[in-house]
Amino acid sequence: MSELYPLKFEAALKEKVWGGNTLVTRFNKKYTGSHHIGESWELSAIADNQSVICNGFLAGNNIEELIEVYMGDITGDSIFEKFGNEFPLLIKFIEAQEDLSIQVHPNNDLAKKRHKAYGKTEMWYILDRKEGSKIYTGFKSGVTKEIYEEAVRNGGIENLMNVESVDPGDTFFTPAGRVHAIGAGIVLVEIQQTSDITYRIFDWNRKSSGKVKRELHTDLALDAIDFNQSGTNKIRVEPVLNKTVNLVSCEFFNTNIISLNKAIDKEYHFNDSFVVYICLEGEFSIRWDGNSEKVTKGDTVLLPAMIREVTLKPVNEARLLEVYINSENPL
Repeated sequence: MSELYPLKFEAALKEKVWGGNTLVTRFNKKYTGSHHIGESWELSAIADNQSVICNGFLAGNNIEELIEVYMGDITGDSIFEKFGNEFPLLIKFIEAQEDLSIQVHPNNDLAKKRHKAYGKTEMWYILDRKEGSKIYTGFKSGVTKEIYEEAVRNGGIENLMNVESVDPGDTFFTPAGRVHAIGAGIVLVEIQQTSDITYRIFDWNRKSSGKVKRELHTDLALDAIDFNQSGTNKIRVEPVLNKTVNLVSCEFFNTNIISLNKAIDKEYHFNDSFVVYICLEGEFSIRWDGNSEKVTKGDTVLLPAMIREVTLKPVNEARLLEVYINSENPL
């Protein structure tokens, strides 16, 4: 069996009424159609949206086929034991030219019971924003189930929301059960569990192309909401040049920020997990065992678990996110 290598995937671009063209013009996503690209699915195991490899001898195979053959060599043995052929994370770039719906995601227990699926805990790393852009995250302090139900009946859900100003480099961590929405004018990276379950609570009275208001899921949402998830949620951590700095560490994923202007060595013997690199700025190469793979702005690369040591070498400067799962507790 041929040796594995850092894997790139064909981005799957999704047209949305609230999308724009930043992902194409600034993050090198190839698309010739609409100027309303809301999402670029970088690495996905969602049914009917399986990411397809675009580099090396495995090009043309999707992520599920890859794991079926290479198993723990791709994901790590303990992670493979838990998730089998399903890759456990979904990674996207998102551009919102309008406010997205206020929504909530179920946790693992509720998602399994209702949908035979995983729940959805996620995080956002802000890449860009227009002046005055906002993130809606959690309720204001003191919002109870009764207050919420009254707002659903009479309108005004948006008045219950905790609202955060936003700048590039901000991080927002959204556990399942925390009500949230991405505000207009924001471009971000989203890292989440492999799940596509969303309960829409309020959609700003927006209408679909058929002039009908989009479906809401207020009854389903009620049992999914964690009313203790309220108040400030913004994480501001500044990168340290040529160091690895943690942004979010939870049971479903760990995400670090790396800013570099010289080569740095990375060793992953401590953890039996794949690693995902998401290039936010600049260009760098991944070097391992005498080989090299170029990574440019907008690229997402999967480093198989069997590759334990690499060198990241920038061209001038680069900034990237590093994502993996704590293999001691893969949930």
